[in-house]
Amino acid sequence: MMIDRYLKSLYVLLLVSFLTACATSPMGRTQLAFLPDAELDSMGLQAFENLKKEKPISRNARETEFVRCITSAIAREVGGEWEVVVFEDASLNAFALPGRKIGVHTGLIDLVDNQDQLAAVIGHEVGHVMARHSNERMSQQMGAQAGIALVQAVAAPQTAMGQTAVSLLGIGAEYGIIMPFSRLHESEADMIGLDLMAKAGFNPAESVTLWLKMAQASQGPRPVEFLSTHPSHETRIEDLQARLPHALQLQQQAIAAGKNPRCAK
Repeated sequence: MMIDRYLKSLYVLLLVSFLTACATSPMGRTQLAFLPDAELDSMGLQAFENLKKEKPISRNARETEFVRCITSAIAREVGGEWEVVVFEDASLNAFALPGRKIGVHTGLIDLVDNQDQLAAVIGHEVGHVMARHSNERMSQQMGAQAGIALVQAVAAPQTAMGQTAVSLLGIGAEYGIIMPFSRLHESEADMIGLDLMAKAGFNPAESVTLWLKMAQASQGPRPVEFLSTHPSHETRIEDLQARLPHALQLQQQAIAAGKNPRCAK
């Protein structure tokens, strides 16, 4: 009798935990996310502070303004104030963290031809945050209790637990460990990012050009950390092209509403 009562209580606890952890992504997919958003924001803030202490920050005012101009336009579509930092790093990389933090490497700025191409990457990374992908994969891989324990581990990224934590947030490459987002997460971030850049008034067609440039760059000797965890270029481009008519309509609506970003490289 005592065992039956215990099992029933455990079942109810698990059921409540499951139901409260259920969420819906911006693309309408059901997610399982145990961790409170405030905990993920705390992790993102700590990880970003660590990066600012450990990585050189660009002092190029023109490049920084270029990135901030693009980010501000996209941020207006999702709300909140986003902190943006340009890091002196030749790799073709960018990331966004819970807590509204964005990092862009100078190597990526050198690669792009215009505001629209960089907006495609920034929109993609913001898409990961808006879809709560970090929370979802922490919940899937570590469980609720272990996930909460990782909050403190972010403060020590050189430790094994700390490296796992920052990799789950999406910036593991900074510490020599990469825990890639799933193909499903990448596809969602692509679609969310494409819509975001279009709603902000950027040309979504340039997203295809950007990924073609990234694919070409990945064939050379320079490391392309941003692409090391992503789906094949062909699949990504096909999916973007399929959604492009919808995104172009969003851009036309944005332009009609007076959204016309002019971010000079």
